[in-house]
Amino acid sequence: QVQLVESGGGLVQAGGSLRLSCAADGRTSGSVAMGWFRQAPGKEREFVAAIGWNGGYTYYASSVQGRFSIARDNAKNTVYLQMNSLKPEDTAVYYCAADRRPYRALVVTTPTEYAYWGQGTQVTVSS
Repeated sequence: QVQLVESGGGLVQAGGSLRLSCAADGRTSGSVAMGWFRQAPGKEREFVAAIGWNGGYTYYASSVQGRFSIARDNAKNTVYLQMNSLKPEDTAVYYCAADRRPYRALVVTTPTEYAYWGQGTQVTVSS
């Protein structure tokens, strides 16, 4: 069982930045890839970014490539999502998630491959 708690959301103007954090239960979190997803009202949950279990590889949705950056600090059991050049269309509830399979060689983008989820943090970007 992995427990995840997100923080760092808020209201920001377009062009601004936010950094989200996801604090993970330390029992197993260091052995699994971590992902960020988001869900806007009336839309399906979508993949944003993921990072491998040892931080060696990352992958981004095309909509955030070049603007967002994912990182992890396994010593602190924390995953971060740095969001720059924010746009109104980035408005959503952002969730962090832990891969269901430890030591996976690749990151995955499908929500069903993630077994544990945080409660979400709201990000609102005003125009």
